[in-house]
Amino acid sequence: MEAVRQQIAAMRQSFFDEELLDKYFIQLEKLEEMSNPSFVEDVVTLYFRDSTKLLANIEEDMEKTPVDYMKLDRCFHQLKGSSASIGANKVRNEVNKAREFCRAGNMEAAKASFQQLKVEHSTLKAKLQAYFQLLAEVVESD
Repeated sequence: MEAVRQQIAAMRQSFFDEELLDKYFIQLEKLEEMSNPSFVEDVVTLYFRDSTKLLANIEEDMEKTPVDYMKLDRCFHQLKGSSASIGANKVRNEVNKAREFCRAGNMEAAKASFQQLKVEHSTLKAKLQAYFQLLAEVVESD
């Protein structure tokens, strides 16, 4: 079990080393208490549920002619805020890039940046799911 704990610690540290997550994730962890041991996982699960819908809406809106830049900007703004609130650093950075390209009217660059945003989002989701799965194994064995 100690090996699993070390694996969890190393995995968690890699999130920060790779700048996938930032200090806001640590603040989220500090909110977790014994009375609600799955608080962080619950918040992250909600984030991925909502952000996945937002990504689908953004993708749809980017394909419309003419593009409603105001609507797109609102969706990006919402995604940026929710990503920042859980500390999803790389996702937030890609949101900012795509949003800037949209504001500049450079739809091709915005679409390319959006594809990178989806990659960062799915990478973070997969890594956090594996992390929470390991955490659950430790909790079950305690």
